[in-house]
Amino acid sequence: MRRAGLGEGAPPGNSGNYGYPSSGYSACEEENERLTESLRNKVTAIKSLSIEIGHEVKNQNKLLAEMDSQFDSTTGFLGKTMGKLKILSRGSQTKLLCYMMLFSLFVFFVIYWIIKLR
Repeated sequence: MRRAGLGEGAPPGNSGNYGYPSSGYSACEEENERLTESLRNKVTAIKSLSIEIGHEVKNQNKLLAEMDSQFDSTTGFLGKTMGKLKILSRGSQTKLLCYMMLFSLFVFFVIYWIIKLR
Protein backbone atom coordinates (compact mmCIF):
# COMPACT_ATOMS: atom_id res chain seq x y z
CA MET A 1 0.00 0.00 0.00
CA ARG A 2 1.18 3.37 -0.90
CA ARG A 3 0.65 6.31 1.45
CA ALA A 4 -0.28 9.65 0.08
CA GLY A 5 2.12 12.45 1.03
CA LEU A 6 1.21 16.02 1.63
CA GLY A 7 -0.53 17.30 -1.43
CA GLU A 8 -0.85 13.88 -3.04
CA GLY A 9 -4.38 12.95 -3.85
CA ALA A 10 -5.59 16.51 -3.37
CA PRO A 11 -6.97 18.43 -6.27
CA PRO A 12 -4.58 20.90 -7.83
CA GLY A 13 -4.67 24.36 -6.30
CA ASN A 14 -5.82 23.14 -2.89
CA SER A 15 -2.48 22.13 -1.39
CA GLY A 16 -2.24 23.06 2.31
CA ASN A 17 -5.91 24.01 2.66
CA TYR A 18 -6.94 20.69 4.16
CA GLY A 19 -9.55 20.07 1.55
CA TYR A 20 -11.22 23.48 1.80
CA PRO A 21 -11.67 25.52 -1.31
CA SER A 22 -9.12 28.27 -1.54
CA SER A 23 -11.55 31.20 -1.45
CA GLY A 24 -13.50 29.87 1.56
CA TYR A 25 -10.36 29.05 3.51
CA SER A 26 -8.93 32.48 2.75
CA ALA A 27 -12.14 34.19 3.89
CA CYS A 28 -12.17 32.18 7.13
CA GLU A 29 -8.51 32.98 7.68
CA GLU A 30 -9.10 36.71 7.13
CA GLU A 31 -12.15 36.64 9.43
CA ASN A 32 -10.11 34.83 12.07
CA GLU A 33 -7.27 37.37 11.78
CA ARG A 34 -9.73 40.25 12.03
CA LEU A 35 -11.39 38.78 15.12
CA THR A 36 -8.00 38.03 16.66
CA GLU A 37 -6.88 41.61 16.11
CA SER A 38 -10.16 42.91 17.57
CA LEU A 39 -9.71 40.68 20.60
CA ARG A 40 -6.10 41.82 20.97
CA ASN A 41 -7.23 45.48 20.93
CA LYS A 42 -9.92 44.81 23.51
CA VAL A 43 -7.50 42.96 25.79
CA THR A 44 -5.02 45.83 25.48
CA ALA A 45 -7.74 48.35 26.34
CA ILE A 46 -8.86 46.31 29.34
CA LYS A 47 -5.26 45.93 30.52
CA SER A 48 -4.60 49.66 30.34
CA LEU A 49 -7.91 50.36 32.07
CA SER A 50 -7.11 47.94 34.89
CA ILE A 51 -3.67 49.53 35.31
CA GLU A 52 -5.29 52.97 35.55
CA ILE A 53 -7.79 51.63 38.09
CA GLY A 54 -4.88 50.23 40.10
CA HIS A 55 -3.15 53.63 40.12
CA GLU A 56 -6.39 55.34 41.15
CA VAL A 57 -6.93 52.85 43.98
CA LYS A 58 -3.38 53.47 45.24
CA ASN A 59 -3.95 57.24 45.17
CA GLN A 60 -7.29 56.90 46.98
CA ASN A 61 -5.75 54.63 49.64
CA LYS A 62 -2.96 57.17 50.17
CA LEU A 63 -5.54 59.96 50.53
CA LEU A 64 -7.57 57.89 52.99
CA ALA A 65 -4.47 57.15 55.07
CA GLU A 66 -3.66 60.88 55.23
CA MET A 67 -7.25 61.70 56.21
CA ASP A 68 -7.15 58.99 58.89
CA SER A 69 -4.02 60.45 60.45
CA GLN A 70 -5.51 63.96 60.35
CA PHE A 71 -8.71 62.73 61.98
CA ASP A 72 -6.68 60.99 64.68
CA SER A 73 -4.77 64.16 65.47
CA THR A 74 -8.00 66.20 65.46
CA THR A 75 -9.66 63.69 67.77
CA GLY A 76 -6.74 63.99 70.20
CA PHE A 77 -6.89 67.78 70.04
CA LEU A 78 -10.65 67.84 70.66
CA GLY A 79 -10.30 65.36 73.52
CA LYS A 80 -7.74 67.61 75.23
CA THR A 81 -9.95 70.66 74.69
CA MET A 82 -13.00 68.91 76.15
CA GLY A 83 -10.93 67.85 79.17
CA LYS A 84 -9.88 71.45 79.77
CA LEU A 85 -13.50 72.63 79.43
CA LYS A 86 -14.61 70.05 82.00
CA ILE A 87 -11.94 71.26 84.40
CA LEU A 88 -13.02 74.87 83.86
CA SER A 89 -16.69 74.10 84.34
CA ARG A 90 -16.10 72.07 87.55
CA GLY A 91 -13.87 74.50 89.35
CA SER A 92 -15.45 77.91 88.92
CA GLN A 93 -19.21 77.50 89.39
CA THR A 94 -19.50 79.85 92.35
CA LYS A 95 -17.17 82.46 90.84
CA LEU A 96 -19.15 82.46 87.63
CA LEU A 97 -22.41 82.92 89.52
CA CYS A 98 -20.96 85.83 91.51
CA TYR A 99 -19.67 87.53 88.37
CA MET A 100 -23.06 87.18 86.69
CA MET A 101 -24.83 88.68 89.73
CA LEU A 102 -22.41 91.62 89.86
CA PHE A 103 -22.83 92.21 86.12
CA SER A 104 -26.63 92.14 86.48
CA LEU A 105 -26.51 94.68 89.32
CA PHE A 106 -24.19 96.90 87.30
CA VAL A 107 -26.52 96.81 84.29
CA PHE A 108 -29.52 97.49 86.55
CA PHE A 109 -27.83 100.54 88.11
CA VAL A 110 -26.76 101.87 84.71
CA ILE A 111 -30.31 101.60 83.37
CA TYR A 112 -31.68 103.18 86.57
CA TRP A 113 -29.21 106.06 86.30
CA ILE A 114 -30.05 106.61 82.57
CA ILE A 115 -33.80 106.71 83.36
CA LYS A 116 -33.28 109.09 86.33
CA LEU A 117 -31.32 111.58 84.20
CA ARG A 118 -34.09 111.98 81.69
